[in-house]
Amino acid sequence: MHILLTGGAGYIGTHVMLCCLEAGHSVTVVDDFSNSSPKAIARVEALAGCRVVFHQGDIRDAALLDRVFQESKIDTVLHFAGLKAVNESVENPLSYYDVNVGGTIALAQAMGRAGVFRLVFSSTASVYGEQEKMPLTESSPIDDPTSPYGRSKRMVEQILEDHCASDPRWAIAVLRYFNPAGAHISGQIGEDPRGTPANLIPYATQVAIGQRAALSVFGNDYPTPDGTGVRDYIHVMDLAAGHLMAVDYLRMHMGYRVWNLGTGRGHSVLQIVQELENIIGKPLPTNFAERRSGDIAQCWADPARAERELGWRAQHDLNEMLADHWRWQKLNPKGYDS
Repeated sequence: MHILLTGGAGYIGTHVMLCCLEAGHSVTVVDDFSNSSPKAIARVEALAGCRVVFHQGDIRDAALLDRVFQESKIDTVLHFAGLKAVNESVENPLSYYDVNVGGTIALAQAMGRAGVFRLVFSSTASVYGEQEKMPLTESSPIDDPTSPYGRSKRMVEQILEDHCASDPRWAIAVLRYFNPAGAHISGQIGEDPRGTPANLIPYATQVAIGQRAALSVFGNDYPTPDGTGVRDYIHVMDLAAGHLMAVDYLRMHMGYRVWNLGTGRGHSVLQIVQELENIIGKPLPTNFAERRSGDIAQCWADPARAERELGWRAQHDLNEMLADHWRWQKLNPKGYDS
């Protein structure tokens, strides 16, 4: 198959790209490098021993998308391109609706013009908003997401579901990620956020490597066992495997389908800090700060549907995830600019 990855040079995209190449698929990547590096693509190519087709540009650029589909015989699109920081979305919501919603509409329109009707969309557990009952299933009530980021992803889900219902040629898989972490075991590709990391684990490993003075724990008064937020952390390689299984599913099934990709286990911020301290062999300087706007108390998945329908199940535990993330950080203290 020939697979198009939008945002393919990003954290999740690079790991999926490597898995696609190792599975024998041809790959085309579109990325504007707003939160990624061309070095990531080069490293994936080196690991896989083969090349990808690359186009630099914005997912909202209709002419670019038309050219991509004209130049390569694409079978399936994996759509990662978008903005993803909860706190940033609260400060700058228009950009999130413009890029995440507008970009997806532009992509779906270009796919229709090119006669490509298989799409895997990178969504998020943030669409569930604040929920009391855990774990979250795909049929959990969709509350109002607590941030413009989550709302933008929910809007895209609704748009794609409506679009799929209107045209029986489409097959669309929506993957609701929980909290990706970790890196490829080689340490050659990993998470390289621009500026200040918005997520716990990359921030913590930057503290551990000495790039940042201390880790701020946002909120220690949540209704959780130790007062800090609880999340379902999933290894990025498990996440990547889920995408390939979704691609296989779409080859046999039409219509619209949603899956949670998580481990089914929640860990608190302080549990993550303690486990990471055990791995690096030293304490992490931490301090408590006020809760961040848009954050929720707890969130973890029921991944049973993905196991039942895709044959997918997370294979890596928390220790492996953090050890792989730490290996990437040690080998690349300044990310791809090291």
